[in-house]
Amino acid sequence: MQSLKVLLEQVIHHEASDLHLSFNLPPLLRMDGVLHPLDLPPMTDAEINSLIAEMLPPDGMTVFNSKKEMDFSYALKDQARFRVNIYTQQGHPAVAMRLIPAIIPTLEDLGMPAIVRSFCDLPQGLILVTGPTGQGKSTTLASMVSNINHTRTTHIISIEDPIEYIFTPIKSLIAQREVYHDTLNWEVSLRSILREDPNVVLIGEMRDFETIRSAITIAETGHLVFATLHTNSASQAIDRIIDVFPEEQQRQIRVQLGSILEAVMSQRLLPRIQGGRVAALEIMVATTAVRNLIREGKTQQIDNVIATSAESGMVSLESSLATLVTSGIISEDVAMGATNQPDDLKRVLMGKSLNRI
Repeated sequence: MQSLKVLLEQVIHHEASDLHLSFNLPPLLRMDGVLHPLDLPPMTDAEINSLIAEMLPPDGMTVFNSKKEMDFSYALKDQARFRVNIYTQQGHPAVAMRLIPAIIPTLEDLGMPAIVRSFCDLPQGLILVTGPTGQGKSTTLASMVSNINHTRTTHIISIEDPIEYIFTPIKSLIAQREVYHDTLNWEVSLRSILREDPNVVLIGEMRDFETIRSAITIAETGHLVFATLHTNSASQAIDRIIDVFPEEQQRQIRVQLGSILEAVMSQRLLPRIQGGRVAALEIMVATTAVRNLIREGKTQQIDNVIATSAESGMVSLESSLATLVTSGIISEDVAMGATNQPDDLKRVLMGKSLNRI
């Protein structure tokens, strides 16, 4: 059996994003979005349990056997950190580990446009980073918080489950709180956060009514709030937030959201032609027109506003995809697989092709 250290070093060596351990299969690495088995024998329950026990405190296995699933982070000395989920499937233990690089990439490293840097300079409001699981939302947020840490003297508080990137204070005071470790739960931590004198708040995930309501309250009281949401577009993110509230409160929430929301970024990580992955972005900026649409419940019109407001820094997903295709970074097939509007993407691609003639 390979040791945990050796397996995790394989993740780092192959620049993989994830390691999966599952009964009767060899360890698998996710590289550029695709799972690849390591040249090792299939794993047994005993081997997987042994690796799990190595990552947990002494009473950890008892807790795991009781709960059947756990989230936590694990550090491989100074080399890297991993976000870990252990769970059971068909009675067998299984592990999913996501690599969190030791060095936080800059916004320039991630290829983010200048408008994203400007979001870090805002004194207050709500900034959302959305997209499916595994699309780099946490990394983008970490880069934005790191930018603030290097440029502003603020108090930054994060609430995460688990803590992923570790921030070293540069100009800012930073407090990172892990749910169930540094605080009893999401609700308690978010309720008390206003008494901790923050300027900037990072909420790892707006996952339910309580976290969404708290994020709105914190932003409304004059703080800059960053959070992630599992939706596919800016308009879907707005609908998701409003829909978690009872119908009789939704009108008021639209008014509040129209006032505090500053931007929504939706991203996809796509395979590059030359290897590796690159982010395709949709960026919505809360202009007066967007705020009015939110208040009036006309979110279905936001996609059109994004597509026609490049002068305000907005970027449609189709425009981002088309730029990546025409720049030779991704293939047209990959772009088509990433869009929900293939006809719009074809039209944008045709327009960019004509502009090059």
